[in-house]
Amino acid sequence: MFFIQAKHQPSLRESIIVFISVIGLLSYFIIGLETVPHIPILLGIFLLTIYGFLNKIAFKELEEAMIAGAKSGMGAIFLFFLIGILISSWMISGTIPALISTGFSFIGGTGFFGIVFAVTAIIGVSLGSSLTTTATIGVAFIGMASAMDISLAITAGAIVSGAFFGDKMSPLSDTTNLASTTVGVDLFDHIKHISLTTIPAFILSFIMFIILSPEQTTSSEEVTNYQAAIESANLVHWTSWIPLIALVACTLLRVPAFVALTISGLLATLIAWFSNHFDWSSIWHIWFNGYVGTSDFEPVNDLLSKGGINSMLFTISLVILALSFGGLLFVTGIIPSILTAFQKRIRTIRKTIVSTAATAIGINVFIGEQYLSILLTGETFKGVYERAGLPKKALARTLEDAGTVVNPLVPWSVCGVFIANVLGVAVIDYLPFAFFCLLSPVITIVFGGRSYGK
Repeated sequence: MFFIQAKHQPSLRESIIVFISVIGLLSYFIIGLETVPHIPILLGIFLLTIYGFLNKIAFKELEEAMIAGAKSGMGAIFLFFLIGILISSWMISGTIPALISTGFSFIGGTGFFGIVFAVTAIIGVSLGSSLTTTATIGVAFIGMASAMDISLAITAGAIVSGAFFGDKMSPLSDTTNLASTTVGVDLFDHIKHISLTTIPAFILSFIMFIILSPEQTTSSEEVTNYQAAIESANLVHWTSWIPLIALVACTLLRVPAFVALTISGLLATLIAWFSNHFDWSSIWHIWFNGYVGTSDFEPVNDLLSKGGINSMLFTISLVILALSFGGLLFVTGIIPSILTAFQKRIRTIRKTIVSTAATAIGINVFIGEQYLSILLTGETFKGVYERAGLPKKALARTLEDAGTVVNPLVPWSVCGVFIANVLGVAVIDYLPFAFFCLLSPVITIVFGGRSYGK
C-alpha cells in the first residue's frame, strides 16, 4: 500500500497513540466481546475516517485510499472464488474423499501421535483449511485418544500441528493464497519457498510426536467407520485422482496458480458429471453452495460438507474490509510515520526478518486475527524488503511462518477459541505440544537470513 500517498504527517507519538487506540478497539471486540472481526474493523474504519476529517483530509481522498487498499487484494479475492469452486468440485469428483480415505489407511500400530500428526497433515493439505480439518478429523482423533486413555493435550497438539501444516502447504488454503497475493508472489513459487522452513519443522515435529507416542496399538474401529462411510457415498473412483494429478503436473510445469486451479476444477467437474453422475443443475448449485454429505455416518457428512463460492464470502468480505482499513492507516500517515521510525533501526537482513516475524506474532497476540497479521505485516514490510534487497518470497514465507501458524497458540484468537471449543482441550494445555506451530517461527528467525547469504 505504499502507492497510497499520505495526506497527513503526524508525529511518531501521535501515530502510536492512534494506532494503539484503534488496535485496542479491535482487540476488545474480537477478544472481549468475541465478535466476528468484520464489525470492529468496520468501526476502526469509521474512527480513522473521523481522524482524517479532523486533520483536514477530504472524504474523496479517504475514499480513494480505501478503494486502493481493497483493490490491492483483488488477486486474492479472485483466487478465493476459484478455491470455493475447486473444493466443491473436488468433493463431488471424489478427489478429497479419496485423499481422506487414503490418509486413514495409515492409522494402526504404534506411534499414535506421529500418525495423528502425519494423517492430519495429509488431510489438511487436501482440504486447505486448518479449522475444517480440526473440526472433523481432529474430533475423531480426540475421541480415539479419549477411548484409549491417551493424553488429550498431546493429541490436540498433534492435530493442530498437522492441520496448520496443511494450511501452510495447500494451494487450496486461503491464508497461503492471501500471503502470496498480498506480497505479489506466484502461489506455487511461494509454496516451494516456504518448504525450506516448513519441511524441517515437519520432520522435527514428527520425530518428537513419535518419541512421545505410547507403546500400544490404536483402535481401528473408528477408522473403519470413516472409510466405510466414505465408500458408501459412491464418490471415489480411479478417475478421482485425475484432478490431483493435473494440479501436480501444473505445479511442476510452473503454470500460474489461477490457471492451474481452473484446469483442475474443470476436470473435477467433468468427472463428477461423467463418473459420479451428477446432473448439471446440481453441479452449478454445488459450485455456489458447496457439497453436502449424504452418508449414514454423520461425522463423514460433516467432513464432506464443504466448498462453494458461498463458503468464501466470509473471507472475501474480511479481506476487503481489512485492506480498506489498511488504506486508511496509510493515507492518514499513521503507518508511514511508524514505519519511517522503524526502518531507521533495521540495518541487516536478519533484523528485517526478525522484525517481520515479531510484527506478525504481535498482531496475532494483540488482535487475535491471522488474516490481519498477514495483511498488515505484508503491506508494512514490502518496501523494507525491497530496500534490503530481499526477494518478495522471503517476506511471504516469513508471513506464513510467523503469522498463519501462531494464531492457534493464542487463547483469545479466532483459531484458538474455535479449536479449544471443538476439541475440548484448552489452548494453554495443547500449546506446549503444538510443535510445528512453535518451531516454524523459530526456524524462520534463526535460519531465515542464511537463505540470502547473511
